[in-house]
Amino acid sequence: MHTQVRVIVNIAISVIIVLTVSLILMSFSQVRHIGVSMLASAGILGIVIGFAAQKTLGNLIAGIQIAILQPIRLDDVVIIEGEWGRIEEITLTFVVVRIWDLRRLVVPISYFLENPFQNWTRTSADLLGTVFIYTDYSVSVDEIRAELDRILENNPLWDKKFKGVQVTDATEKTVEVRALMSTADSSKGWDLRCEVREKLLKFLQEKHPESLPRIRLESDKK
Repeated sequence: MHTQVRVIVNIAISVIIVLTVSLILMSFSQVRHIGVSMLASAGILGIVIGFAAQKTLGNLIAGIQIAILQPIRLDDVVIIEGEWGRIEEITLTFVVVRIWDLRRLVVPISYFLENPFQNWTRTSADLLGTVFIYTDYSVSVDEIRAELDRILENNPLWDKKFKGVQVTDATEKTVEVRALMSTADSSKGWDLRCEVREKLLKFLQEKHPESLPRIRLESDKK
């Protein structure tokens, strides 16, 4: 901040000096043309600086739009450039996103007006978590549904709003089973999804190993 203030002050002083000297010279007819030339040069320089700072000015305008429209706010959970993170800092020209592994992703603020991104907490932090399990055709979906109920019953990560098990696809080799569960925010959602996935796999391995994906070979012997 101190550096920014110094730069702005130096620019302002330079502009004031040029304008003052030009106006003084223009008050004398003998050297008026010099003052006019200085003002003209200052105008051309201003245009050049304007073109050079076009992107910076665009970011400043984008920062004002972000402040008014608020597509992102501090601590929002976003997916940007394929990375999951939280909005840690918002300035007039850039945004700092704290990635899940504690790295910081710094992006121009205009990015959030020019590119699509996911905001998981735009209106609320509630999320619906999804876990996919791939099984053999012999699987009992009802037993997976009952096991999910047992996993979630006293789990503090589940907000008790929604849960469900559905068969969402079937190929020639496996059946795709989707488990759904709601959570209060994305952090709890991630932890709950990992826990449900681990426990469902353990359930199938220990109780129904025949339901794990298998490759069948048939041969005709004569």
